[in-house]
Amino acid sequence: MQTNNHALDWIAGLGLLLVGLFKVLLPIVGVVGPLSLATTTRTVDTDVHGALPDATTSGPVTLRGTGRAELVFHSPDLADRLLLILPELVGAVLLLVVFDALLRLARTFHMEDFFDPRNVRRLLVIAGAVLLIGTLPPALDVLTTNLLVDGTPMKQTAHTPYAVDEVALFGAVLTAAAAAAFRRGARLREDTEGLV
Repeated sequence: MQTNNHALDWIAGLGLLLVGLFKVLLPIVGVVGPLSLATTTRTVDTDVHGALPDATTSGPVTLRGTGRAELVFHSPDLADRLLLILPELVGAVLLLVVFDALLRLARTFHMEDFFDPRNVRRLLVIAGAVLLIGTLPPALDVLTTNLLVDGTPMKQTAHTPYAVDEVALFGAVLTAAAAAAFRRGARLREDTEGLV
């Protein structure tokens, strides 16, 4: 039973560590550090119907593929590298917020203090972060792609449509509903404690 009580602790802690290391720290080191770890590509939609040539090159940018094509940036500067990782980095930071709140929530669970009033706020933080995960990175993907191709002939061909992550939105609604249930449980606990 003790192992089950700490399972959420372990999962949230491991998630916090892995996301922090592989989705936040290494991409930042790849952009600003001496290692060349940063991505130099971006997947985009194209207005070209049919096959593109093997590579459509415009100075420092190459467009490869059909329909869903790949923009390849040759020797991107610091600003370009930051724009390339920004949507995923923001999503990863929001995921860190979720795992941190889950870890704090789990600590009250294994102390069997399920309806701690702070858990309502934690669940609302998780709901807000999940909502942002479903809406903000896709918006940043559109914005950064436009900034990256601005001033190049690729601007006429390459674009990224805005698409909300419906699964994340559904998860945010469910988590907000759980927060409402926890709020009710916390009120009931306060009422019963007042009667004792």
